[in-house]
Amino acid sequence: MAVGAFLVLLLGAIAWQRINAYVDSPLPVGEPRTLLIERGQGFNQIVADLETANLVQRPIFLRIYARINGLAHRVKAGEYELEPGLTLRVLLQKMIDGDTLRHFFTVVEGTTFAQLREQLEANTVLLQTLSELDDSEVMAQLGEPEQHPEGMFLAETYQYLRGMSDLDLLRRARTSLDEALAQAWEKRASELPYESAYEALTMASIIEKETAVAQERPRISGVFVRRLQQGMRLQTDPTVIYGMGAEYKGNLRRSDLVQKTPYNTYAIEGLPPTPIAMVGKDAIEAALNPEAGPWLFFVAKGDGSHHFSARLSEHNSAVRRYQLQRREDYRSTPGG
Repeated sequence: MAVGAFLVLLLGAIAWQRINAYVDSPLPVGEPRTLLIERGQGFNQIVADLETANLVQRPIFLRIYARINGLAHRVKAGEYELEPGLTLRVLLQKMIDGDTLRHFFTVVEGTTFAQLREQLEANTVLLQTLSELDDSEVMAQLGEPEQHPEGMFLAETYQYLRGMSDLDLLRRARTSLDEALAQAWEKRASELPYESAYEALTMASIIEKETAVAQERPRISGVFVRRLQQGMRLQTDPTVIYGMGAEYKGNLRRSDLVQKTPYNTYAIEGLPPTPIAMVGKDAIEAALNPEAGPWLFFVAKGDGSHHFSARLSEHNSAVRRYQLQRREDYRSTPGG
């Protein structure tokens, strides 16, 4: 009888050794892939799915290992990344820890709400809930039916998990914008020509569209702030282009600059009625802390940067210089 018990123990030890060796062997994963565990899915079904996917050849080993270690009921739902070299033991620990795959969505600086919606609709991971709604209905879902959506979502990269909805992501971006704007507004420079933080946001969106050179943002902000303070029109092309909508075909004509629309800052005084694009924190900071200096004009140099001028005569000379260099697509903002 003692011999029989010994044999049982020996066979058990050998079996347990084989099971441990199995869960420590790499899964047959040639390239990264994902495993989706639905909420409420039982462990046996998870093992069956792994077997169907040819990831587990000895499902009984996995079941025994999980049962003996009390792991079967601790697995969390979610999407898990399977990479080459991953073992069953490590995979189980990831599922117990809820170490799910993080996805990333970037609200790009300078994009419009229409472009953001297109980006959301093209996303195959987010749960789509907004595609049949118009802009005002989307804002109503966010509790702001009267709010114009442009510029109201912070340009930033957001982490999210599979199962999150497009509305959830917009809500996060909306909250992030409010927080960033409120913090910057509290630390703003004195004597700015804004009646509200919303006007500062509008200015930030213009700055965002005028330059992609980070160091230039405060200086461009200074140009526009001084123009407002001196009663000069902003005369900035991006606002005109935004106001034209689908009518803009890639080139601004003189007739476009004289047509009086709410967004034509060549024809109106002050700021346009709403932001014209999504902004990042740097543009908000620039709008609220403009660089001091004499400049009232700038012109694109053709390399992404701008030439700044304090006097109109100097600006006109710079325009002629860069117009000759880049006759087809030069831009002069403000125009004088």
